[in-house]
Amino acid sequence: MARAGLARYHEPHCRESRPRSAVLEKIVPAFIVVACLVALGRLVLGERRRFRVDRTVARWARSARSRIEALFTWNGDRRRARRAADEAIRRARGGGEWDGNVYRPKSFQGKKDRKIH
Repeated sequence: MARAGLARYHEPHCRESRPRSAVLEKIVPAFIVVACLVALGRLVLGERRRFRVDRTVARWARSARSRIEALFTWNGDRRRARRAADEAIRRARGGGEWDGNVYRPKSFQGKKDRKIH
């Protein structure tokens, strides 16, 4: 039972969630301050330097984006390629005949008299 005068959230078995929100309360304003300083810095720079800085930042952003994308997609791409290769091998082994290095599926064997035009 809770002691008199304490809220029910101050019981020993309840976790206090204040430290996590305190971190967010510090991080979000820090990002806003950094963004404002970057914008102010761009205003101070001349046109040529601003163009060079923007180009460099854009290059870094593209590089970081491609690395992050590669980090999360390489395994899926390999998996899809392996499945496609396994499916092609299964189809080649399944039904059909090999005439040298030419594969003739069973589905085409009954169509010898077909007219093209």
